Amino acid sequence: MKKMPIYSRKPPPTATISQKPSSSSSRQPLRARWQAIRNTPFIFFLAGILLASALFLSWNAFLPKLKPLTQDIIDEAVLKTLNTKELPSKASKAAQMIMPSVVVVRAFKNESDEKKKKDPKKNEEEDGSLGTGVVIMEDGTILTNFHVIAGSDRVEVIFYDGTKANAKIVAVHPHNDLAVLKAEKLPDDLLPATLGSSAQLKYGDDVVAVGFPFGIGPSVTSGVVSGLGREFIGENGAQLRNLIQFDAAINRGNSGGPLINSAGEVVGIVTALLNPSSTEKTFIGIGFAVTIESAGSAVGIPPF
Repeated sequence: MKKMPIYSRKPPPTATISQKPSSSSSRQPLRARWQAIRNTPFIFFLAGILLASALFLSWNAFLPKLKPLTQDIIDEAVLKTLNTKELPSKASKAAQMIMPSVVVVRAFKNESDEKKKKDPKKNEEEDGSLGTGVVIMEDGTILTNFHVIAGSDRVEVIFYDGTKANAKIVAVHPHNDLAVLKAEKLPDDLLPATLGSSAQLKYGDDVVAVGFPFGIGPSVTSGVVSGLGREFIGENGAQLRNLIQFDAAINRGNSGGPLINSAGEVVGIVTALLNPSSTEKTFIGIGFAVTIESAGSAVGIPPF
């Protein structure tokens, strides 16, 4: 019996020795790889970036081009503001800074023995004098004139918010017409003044005086420095030296109030006005203030 061969000895009918692979079969692996890449999220991520870039470039193209900032543009803006908006004056800004630190100073005297004899049941105080003071420390330390509180039995101060308090006289210097008071009761929001330096003052510099002339106030007047290093004989006969002369209007009641510069800093304490008449103490154009440096040294306060 003839055995059937396990393997055929004839070559497959489609295979020949000289047969070459077709071009379609060689491109097949590349197409398969591209198909695999195309189906991955990377393509969508890349497409999103390209789309966002295109939208940004399109939006940026429609934005207005910014002009470079020049001095002419700045000057034009400032001029427009000045023409369309009313700005506060230097005196107004300075006064607003010092106003919460200014106080009324009232001095009282007990009734004289003669009046007590006439009416023994009546025991009242007499008004001594009225002046102004300025708070210089948060603890209620106040600067004023010596002649405002001289000879008084009790001193009362009235703060900006209306708080009334008795005040102790803690230091005096009659030769500079200065006194230091300490209020026994303080407002919750007491704001001391900012102290400056009179050494920087020059003729013609703006100054502002704040006080209670004739008990009216707080009242604000403004002027300029009209002299430096002046001398004047005070109400108690003391020769006052190194005074600031100014032309801001002051009257009785302004004594002891602050003289401030355009930055709102206290540069002096108003102490006197010049008037040829010995009976009427009204302002005629010349006022004097003790420098803040003299005030500090006179009452034992460290230099400002």
